Order: sequence, then C-alpha cells, then structure tokens
Amino acid sequence: MRAITVPEFGDADALVPADVPAPVAGPGQVLVDVVAAGVNRADVMQRLGHYPPPKGASELPGLEVSGHVAALGEGVTGWSVGDEVCALLEGGGYAEQVAVAAGQLLPAPRGVDLVDAAGLPEVACTVWSNVFLTANIQPGQWLLVHGGSSGIGTMAIQLAKAVGAHVAVTAGSQAKLDACRELGAEVLVNYREQDFVEEVRAGSNGHGADVVLDNMGAKYLARNVDVLAVNGRLVTIGLQGGRTGELDLGMLLAKRGAVIATSLRSRPATEKAAIVAAVREHVWPLVESGVVRPVIHGRFPLEQAADAHRELEASGHIGKVLLTT
Repeated sequence: MRAITVPEFGDADALVPADVPAPVAGPGQVLVDVVAAGVNRADVMQRLGHYPPPKGASELPGLEVSGHVAALGEGVTGWSVGDEVCALLEGGGYAEQVAVAAGQLLPAPRGVDLVDAAGLPEVACTVWSNVFLTANIQPGQWLLVHGGSSGIGTMAIQLAKAVGAHVAVTAGSQAKLDACRELGAEVLVNYREQDFVEEVRAGSNGHGADVVLDNMGAKYLARNVDVLAVNGRLVTIGLQGGRTGELDLGMLLAKRGAVIATSLRSRPATEKAAIVAAVREHVWPLVESGVVRPVIHGRFPLEQAADAHRELEASGHIGKVLLTT
C-alpha cells in the first residue's frame, strides 16, 4: 500500500511517499480502508523527532482517519465490512489502510461528508476529555481557548457553546477572530496586539476564566494562572511556547486553582476507549444535528503530505487540514 514515511527527521520534505506492507487486523482490531486522514501538530512534532509514537504503535504519522471497514479481527463485534467509520489512532493514519483497536472506532456521523469526518476524532476526543471530563466546564462558566481558530479551538468553541458556557479565544489575525466569532466566541483577543488577561477580565465583568485550554505551555503559564477565576482550572495540552516556566503558587493557592497537564496519544487503550465512547454518546448527536460541525481548511492528496505540513506550519489555517487517498 502507499503510505507517508519519515526515513529521517527534518522539515516537511522529510515526509516521503513509499510502498509499505499493508497492516493486518489483529485480535480486537479493525482494518480500515482510509479515505482521509487528519493532519495534526503532533504529526509535525513526530516528523521533527520530538514526539515518538507509543511503544508498539505504527511508525507512520497520522492520529485520525475516516474510511470504510475492510476486515474485522478476531473477537470484534458490532461492526461490519463496508461500514463508514472514523477512528482515533496512535499512528499510521497517513496510509491507504490502517489497523485500529475496535474501541477507538466511531461511526461516521450522519450528515457529514466522509472525508471531512477525518477531522473529527482527534479534536473531539481532545476537547471532550480535557474541557469536559477533566476540567468539568459547566453552563454559565467561562472557557478561554488559546489558538481558537485551530482544529481543537474550533471544536472547543462549539462544544462549550452547546452546553451553555461562555467562550473567550486568542488568535493572531482578524480573519481568525472573525471565524471564532461566527462559531460562538464572545471575547476575541488578538494576542499580537492585546493582553488576554485584561481582555478576558473585562469581557467577563471581572470574573476571569473558569477553564483555560492551553497549547502554549511555559510562555503563557504565569498569565494563564493570573486570568483564572476562583476555583479555575488550567489544562495544558501543548508546549508550543516552551516546557519550563515559573509558577506563582501563592496566586494559585489564593484562587484555589488547579494546573493540569494531559496528553491523549500515550493513554492506555482502556482510557482511549472510554473517551471515544463518551464522544460517541455526547458529541456525535450534536454533530449529527448540525449544532457542531467539522471546520475544514483544506484537503491535500496523500502524496502531497509535505505541502499539507507546510500549510499547517504557516499558521494561516482555520480549522483542520486533511489528506485524502
């Protein structure tokens, strides 16, 4: 089968199309004929050599796909060959076929183009597990999302609004902020020109953020704690701004706040299956009703994976970038 390999770590040209052996569905797994794969920041980090796949996972990049069930491994029930599906992966999505644990498989949502469905599993599972299961956002509370126009950001805005929360976002251009407004964000902060602490406090009548979903890490640590409301929760899911920062524990204590760092890819299969099941129960009805939708920036053929990575790294995208087979 055709796949995108990474023979050596490096820039986008390190992604090399090649013929590789096709996977086989082992016990408890489903083989998927891939229609499309999502392109994620984690794939870029893997390409650069900073984010290796978990032990035993495919070395090929790609953390989410959509497609058709091609075969069922031993012991798998509830799925049939030909089913339209999407899946959360540990790796291997940049290929014509991928084997995935049945517990990480989702039916393609009704009413969503099958290609576009590839942009849902990673962001839906990331947002639901962090903003809802971990940070326990509640109706009427304030969520601050850094990188509001990203795939994760656009999903977080929509899901938070769907449950009655208020949303503030940061982004680096007016076009991105306008897109966030259309999805339901109420406080819009251009991080190049404005201080998000001041803007969120002003927009929330001095309350601050009950939950902060952060992809920056060290660079924003102090200000993220500053912007927290009393009993606020800071959830860090990325380190684009560095990994080592200074934390004012006095301020955190005064606010009775929490700082939580999480990742999705390295979680045990049982935890991933539980998250996928929760997404199917809580998020999929919102997607199928049209309340929540995938936001797709662009599609690239699989063989042009390098161009897709360059598009992602240019940071001009709004929503998801996809590869199609």
